[in-house]
Amino acid sequence: MVRPAPVEAPAPPAARRRTEFHALRVSGVERLCEDAVAVSFDVPPELADEFAFRPGQSLTLRRRVDGREERRSYSICAPRGAALRIGVRHVVGGLFSSWLVHEVRPGDEVEVLPPTGGFTPDLTAHERHVCIAAGSGITPVLSIAASVLRETDATVTLLYGNRRSGTVMFADELADLKDRYPSRLELVHVLSREPRESELFTGRLDAAKIRALLSTVVDAGAVDQWWLCGPFGMVTDARDVLRDSGVTGERIHQELFYVEDAPPEPAHHEEPAIDGPTSEVTVVLDGRSTPMTLPRDVPVLDAAQRVRPDLPFACKGGVCGTCRAKVTCGEVRMRRNFALEDSELDQGFVLTCQSLPTTDEVTIDFDA
Repeated sequence: MVRPAPVEAPAPPAARRRTEFHALRVSGVERLCEDAVAVSFDVPPELADEFAFRPGQSLTLRRRVDGREERRSYSICAPRGAALRIGVRHVVGGLFSSWLVHEVRPGDEVEVLPPTGGFTPDLTAHERHVCIAAGSGITPVLSIAASVLRETDATVTLLYGNRRSGTVMFADELADLKDRYPSRLELVHVLSREPRESELFTGRLDAAKIRALLSTVVDAGAVDQWWLCGPFGMVTDARDVLRDSGVTGERIHQELFYVEDAPPEPAHHEEPAIDGPTSEVTVVLDGRSTPMTLPRDVPVLDAAQRVRPDLPFACKGGVCGTCRAKVTCGEVRMRRNFALEDSELDQGFVLTCQSLPTTDEVTIDFDA
């Protein structure tokens, strides 16, 4: 069957192109430790509003490798208003991280999407924050901690887990932050492969260690906001310990930088043959509404990219949240979710890379 071409509503003149990549010049590459760097970008004046970020947000980067498009999402590691900068740790065999850590130099150009993400604090509230991070999970947490300390009267406790002292990212910046706010920032390093002065600060940040730290270092009942960022096991352990301690879900914010069984996937834009049940799905992005017929056994993002290749995505593993959108009509079923909070789910937001249509008609709004 030959299907008619979709009819698209024209985009309003003021529609924001948050799905448009821009070539940004690398202004600096700073070695943080033996396997990690901070990459800074120059943002031209005409893109300043587009790349204004909130603490805790991330950037999606794009490059082509052997003729294939690759995208990865990296957290911004600077306080609000500072120069745009991301933290990158080398992953063995990682096409993107190897390139950024070992090859990219100042003056190079990198394709970058404007900032996205809701792992962000309220900078108008003077609250008590506790951050639990491991490894490169420190990148958004550094942005959050530096911003709330500078712009509010907040207090922050940071529990930061690493293998050894030589693998601690942003060690000098964290020490400087502690010197600048000695009474408002409590910094606790926990090392798994290097003995510390106390057994409490030696070992992995698993459920038992987090429970011990909370009973000694932190009064959970006095904390307003919890920020969890790191590998899947650490984040879920911390979340479970907090919930067992009576912390309500709306005060727990989480972000993963890696899920063991969900490596990043390349984009596939080929035209698939539709065989089986379908739904009439309307995608709204940058003010344009595009109706299309999509299969019910393929995630909305993958299926819709054949018509709208400009849809935002990065990991396609349900981790980064780049493909977040709101279901305004109909229903979908999400296979997995490691990025959205309960409050976002209650409002109808989904990860389109994990969403299967379940009703005859569905509307997905990326602009919501």
